[in-house]
Amino acid sequence: MRTRSLKERFCHAAGFEGLALITVAPLAAWIMEKPLFQMGALAIMLSTVAMLWNMIYNTGFDRIWPPQVKRGFGLRAMHALGFEGGFILIGLPIAAWMLNISLLDAFVLEVAFFLFFLPYTMVYNWVWDKLRQRWVTQKNCQA
Repeated sequence: MRTRSLKERFCHAAGFEGLALITVAPLAAWIMEKPLFQMGALAIMLSTVAMLWNMIYNTGFDRIWPPQVKRGFGLRAMHALGFEGGFILIGLPIAAWMLNISLLDAFVLEVAFFLFFLPYTMVYNWVWDKLRQRWVTQKNCQA
């Protein structure tokens, strides 16, 4: 069984968070009528925590469903729900503290993030898996 290297896990997480950061921070600042700096700082904090969560969560996911297992829509949906559900619990107190808002308001914000990140997570990981399959196939053909 070919497992994912630490370098691959880092690239996966960094790509995921980088693309999310440049998309979410300006959008959230506009919707919440908060300064871009404040939303950007929250986005960077949550992104950093999410990168660690991403690496931990995906390591466990890959142990249960190795990369060679076909990952259809149902498995991808379960993966995204598990990741995002876990991250809501992690991000809730961080958002409340950094924006100086109630836990209820932070929960509403986290649900809004969830509604964005659920399809984003599914699409990003589907594209990553497709690209990874090409990279592995190319590497095996060259060897």
